[in-house]
Amino acid sequence: MSGIELSDRKKKILQAIIEAHITYGEPVGSKYLAQDKQLSCSSATIRNEMAELEAMGFLEQPHTSAGRVPSEAGYRFYVDSLLERYRMTSGEIEEINRMLRYKLNELDEILTGASRLASRLTNYTSIAVRPRPASVRINRYETMYLDPRNFVLVMLFGSGTVKTRYVRLGFDITDGELTLLTQLLNRHLVGVPSDKITLSLVCELEKLAGSAAPVVAPLVKTVYETMNRLDGGDIRVQGVNRLLEYPEYADVDQMKSMLGMFEKKDALLDLIATNAQDDSVQVYIGSENAVEVMNRSALVYRQIRRDGRVVGAIGVIGPCRMNYPKVIETINRLVESIDRAINEDEGADRM
Repeated sequence: MSGIELSDRKKKILQAIIEAHITYGEPVGSKYLAQDKQLSCSSATIRNEMAELEAMGFLEQPHTSAGRVPSEAGYRFYVDSLLERYRMTSGEIEEINRMLRYKLNELDEILTGASRLASRLTNYTSIAVRPRPASVRINRYETMYLDPRNFVLVMLFGSGTVKTRYVRLGFDITDGELTLLTQLLNRHLVGVPSDKITLSLVCELEKLAGSAAPVVAPLVKTVYETMNRLDGGDIRVQGVNRLLEYPEYADVDQMKSMLGMFEKKDALLDLIATNAQDDSVQVYIGSENAVEVMNRSALVYRQIRRDGRVVGAIGVIGPCRMNYPKVIETINRLVESIDRAINEDEGADRM
């Protein structure tokens, strides 16, 4: 399809059909298009052009209707060649800016908030992705002493993620002992992957900890479990119920398969990892998705980077007749805002 050239009239007709189908979800006929003043041609001319567009593979004709609906190739041509930039309203822009005014401590919180907002603004299901990293490593450990039996452990990961864990003990520890343990973590566990945290390393730390030795095992266990949770990647889904608003998901088996995909996550994580080097918005339409259950859906997402590394992604999932201009602009705005927020935080940390 990439080598096919369309006349300006065919482009206008194809665009009008796609945008009408996106809005109403019904096949589009020549009588409807003839009312479009921008086309300025008769129903007969439009019918001929529609027949040619169908022969070229850009339109399909459901057997129950005289109207046409876009094919996957039609949607792809629309996204690649006909898309007009969606202009966000001042209210939509303010919602994005308001979300990032909150001083969220962790990238996870930012991604979840952005995903929730993407679902609300586009009226589709959205996803917040934490990709599988090549290797999870912690750059720095910090602690906060609360009382003799409670303290906070803060882990700053190389990806820019910050994880906070509350540790409760069954015995007392002093502020000085906690300070010593923090120093030991920064001396011996910085940059160490989870598979290198062995029993012999724990025993060595216990010897160095002196009177604080009983705290080493629960502390290292917390570190190990946190690293392993991050190592598997994660996808958080917002607005699953919005799929039910579209007749494309009326089939119960299809909907169950979609829900199963969201629960298992691996297929989506693998799909989003396939374009790790591409910083632009990615659009997968129908069978372009490697995930079979999404062969009637569209996925639009963009990765978020920090220091050249992919640290997350925000995406939207919906029917193939998705409002691509609005979705793409929303995803771009959100990712650009997140980029600025995390880079400003990083700059502040260096000062």
